[in-house]
Amino acid sequence: MAGRRPELAASRRPCWPGGWCVVDKDLADQVAGIAQRVVASGAISANGHGNVSLRVPGAAEMYFTAGPSLRGHPASSVVRVGLDGTLLDGDLPPIQGAVVAMHTAMYADHPDVGCVLHTHSPYATAYAVAHRPIGCWTEALAMFGLPEGVPVAVYGPRGSSEAVAGIRRAITPGVPAVLLANHGVLVFHRTPDLAILVGGIVEEAAQAGINAGPLGGPVEIPPGLRAAALQRAMTFDRQGTVHA
Repeated sequence: MAGRRPELAASRRPCWPGGWCVVDKDLADQVAGIAQRVVASGAISANGHGNVSLRVPGAAEMYFTAGPSLRGHPASSVVRVGLDGTLLDGDLPPIQGAVVAMHTAMYADHPDVGCVLHTHSPYATAYAVAHRPIGCWTEALAMFGLPEGVPVAVYGPRGSSEAVAGIRRAITPGVPAVLLANHGVLVFHRTPDLAILVGGIVEEAAQAGINAGPLGGPVEIPPGLRAAALQRAMTFDRQGTVHA
């Protein structure tokens, strides 16, 4: 990954007190806010490790969390990265820089994706470590775009070309999440709201699957009824809130 481009220095402007940057503070604040919402959702490991990125509208760039944890992640540690992987502004430590390619690949492959989340949410990561896909055994999966469950990408060193290739092979068209074998979870969606929602749904389904183990294991919803669950949800969504 290349370093900061010298031609950007001339366009620097104040952002945080005492510093100069070309990072848009509003976008950086937004990314930091998304990180806090991921933490608040509970779909996160105890140490808060993970990454959040946001596509910059109208530009081949993303804003990316470069801090060691999503817990209390400051906006000042959000960096600006080109979708070719070039660091455009900020300081990107090696452990975060290693997974940038997972994010940029999702933006390259899915033009409608606006936000990418990577976490080590405990229950979903248990399935990833076991190389087991999550089946559609909770209604929420059927309702929110995961009627085939969540597939598993084969293991490759984090963020490597092998790992990214495995992710691309594993992704099911239209399904906005994939488990990363021996690593964690990757969620990608049109908006941060939807990405956070799906991340929580995946973790909830994984927890339900593990809890159902002693009872004989989770039972998937029949395929025809998965579509029915989605249609019913869409019908009520179109009706909107009902007032007495």
